[in-house]
Amino acid sequence: MEREGDEVHVTETEASGGSQPHVVRYVLGISLLLVVVLMSAVWIIGSTTL
Repeated sequence: MEREGDEVHVTETEASGGSQPHVVRYVLGISLLLVVVLMSAVWIIGSTTL
């Protein structure tokens, strides 16, 4: 951490409190894929039962 007058400069690791394993991108990608598949299934099954 560096101070320049009233400003405080920190690194990404110091600001985030640790490492960033990038797991969130996989969770979001998989959940998006599951939502698309499930909504498609609901749409297809709903259209065939009418």
